[in-house]
Amino acid sequence: MIKVLGFVFFFSFLIPIGVLGQQTTVPLTQGKANDTYHALQNQLEAAKKHPENKRKVAQVYLQLGEYYHTLGLYTEAIAQYNSALQELGSNLKDPLYITLNNNIGKVYLSLNNFELAEQYFEETRQASEQLNDDKGLAISLGLLGASHEKQSEYEEALQDQTRSLELFQKLGDDYGVAITNENMGSIYEDLEQFDRAYQFFDRAYGYFEGKNMIEEINVLNNLGDSFRKRGDYQLGLAYTTKALDLAKGLNDLHELESAHKDISKNYALMGNFEKAHEHLLLAEKYNSEMLQAQNYDQLNVLQTIYETNKKEAEIQLLKEQNKVSAANQNLLWVALFAIAVIFIILYYYMGRKRKAKLKIQEYKQRMLKAELDKKAIEEKNLQREVQLKAASLSRYSLHLSQKNKILLDMSNTLRNMVSRKHMDTSSKIKELVKEIDFNLKQEQEWDEFMTFFKEIHPEFIKKLSVLSENSLSPAELRLGMLLRLNLSSKEIASILRVTPDSVRVARYRLRKKLPIDQKEELVNFMIEL
Repeated sequence: MIKVLGFVFFFSFLIPIGVLGQQTTVPLTQGKANDTYHALQNQLEAAKKHPENKRKVAQVYLQLGEYYHTLGLYTEAIAQYNSALQELGSNLKDPLYITLNNNIGKVYLSLNNFELAEQYFEETRQASEQLNDDKGLAISLGLLGASHEKQSEYEEALQDQTRSLELFQKLGDDYGVAITNENMGSIYEDLEQFDRAYQFFDRAYGYFEGKNMIEEINVLNNLGDSFRKRGDYQLGLAYTTKALDLAKGLNDLHELESAHKDISKNYALMGNFEKAHEHLLLAEKYNSEMLQAQNYDQLNVLQTIYETNKKEAEIQLLKEQNKVSAANQNLLWVALFAIAVIFIILYYYMGRKRKAKLKIQEYKQRMLKAELDKKAIEEKNLQREVQLKAASLSRYSLHLSQKNKILLDMSNTLRNMVSRKHMDTSSKIKELVKEIDFNLKQEQEWDEFMTFFKEIHPEFIKKLSVLSENSLSPAELRLGMLLRLNLSSKEIASILRVTPDSVRVARYRLRKKLPIDQKEELVNFMIEL
């Protein structure tokens, strides 16, 4: 699944923007935000000159709302969408009403306000059914599925996306089918059903392949993720590298940052930490450039809105002054009235200016806070990686300790046997076998392991014992520690010198003693302690 936050704007559109029918989304390029804003304002003014055509006015308000949404100005976006709904009035049968309701829901989805988002999506679903609008229904179901997925309600998400897919197939909408397949692959990826996820991602890629679209990059990244999470790092790296090449061609900062981050994860899992660090730095670079571009556009648009309002106030002021002059310049009360009007307008203008400055400062503070939060999360993730590596080192040390001790004792015994020509080798070999068995039963290695483990996870045994409903035996504590190191049942069986079936039984008994949710993995529970 695409992760994929300073990414509020991008994240809102990674949720199936194609499935949602965003055919009218305003394309933005860094430095051209003002041009887009002026063009839309001109269209709005032209449409308002024909008040009989309310639908045209509503369409321009819709485009303005989408434009503000792309900039992450959610309050302004909602205001434009509501203005469009006012122009439509009670005409709920207009397909434009469905698009507006969906867009309002997407804004709330971007803000993780799932209750309000689903309220709007549900309204458009019902309206689409009443109008027999299969495409509107497919889009609404896709949005509902996206909302359920973000809340980890995967069963509901799959139901909605499956119905959406059937409708797009019925309509012959290949684009909608491709995006819905990608969304379903994302759900199965969250469920760690990577084979199923790959099937859906591959179907989506079959449509987007070679089209040099953002959607093609997203699918390639998803394919790379699915292979990486299955442990096929080479194939995962190949797909993500292809996504990176496409992102370079389109010069999309978000996709460049995402591809470098995924490649960094691949190299880290492959043990090439130098390459991993190199790509992580590149991801950070593109992320900074992306935030800078977004901030630049937001500030420019806010400044343009302010200047537009200022000009409108000045025009209004001139009109009032002309009216006063035309009426009667000799009357004192007219002059006083004009002065009063001028002071009122100036007061209003200064108030708007102060509010605009405060708003810009507030946006800067929000962006700074988002960046600090992101840095804190990254630091926490790095600390967790260090802990996992330390745990792997302790496990490796334990195995070496066990093997080296046995091999050393065997080497000394065999060397003695070779030096004595008339020795009874059969009895010596039996003694050697007994010695090996004896060494395998020694607890010294476990003592060393306990020392390593307590240094790396000092609170683990205490926490595990407190959480247990019944007292845990030493064998159960050992099993818990090996699970904390994320070892497989086969590896644990080898270390404990038991069969894998015995390990499974022991895991089941340990799980019964712990307050663990039925759906939660025992290994994940141990790792999170």
